[in-house]
Amino acid sequence: MLRERKMKNAVKLCVLCVVILFVSCTTQKLPVREFPIERNGQRITVVKAEIARSDEERSQGLMFRKKLPDGEGMLFVYERDQVLSFWMKNTYIPLSIAFIASDGRIVDIKDMYPHDESSVLSSRSVRYALEVPQGWFSRAGISHGDIVIIKDIN
Repeated sequence: MLRERKMKNAVKLCVLCVVILFVSCTTQKLPVREFPIERNGQRITVVKAEIARSDEERSQGLMFRKKLPDGEGMLFVYERDQVLSFWMKNTYIPLSIAFIASDGRIVDIKDMYPHDESSVLSSRSVRYALEVPQGWFSRAGISHGDIVIIKDIN
């Protein structure tokens, strides 16, 4: 009887540990802001993006997310202009990435594929990167040269 009770308690403890581990490993959303995107001074659309500022936040990115609605994404913010490199390790959803100069101008838009560990690089030094669901930039009419209005972010 005592042995059976100990076994039940051990099973309960294991289940509790698994639940705690699962809850602690789920992705946490970062602060979200709306960023207008313009062409020739006219607003094209707005994207709602989580803001990844720290090394840890940028490293985690959109890993392990199962969905990302159109019009939403993640803005990666860097302290200085540099050639940026991204990959899709542990990322389950196809994404498009815009590499953005410090003045907000979109320099490149590239598609990225789930679990692809090859590097996707900006063509020149940029300050920001914006990941959204794959194809959203095209569906929203956004292209190279458009401007993402990024104010008071640092």
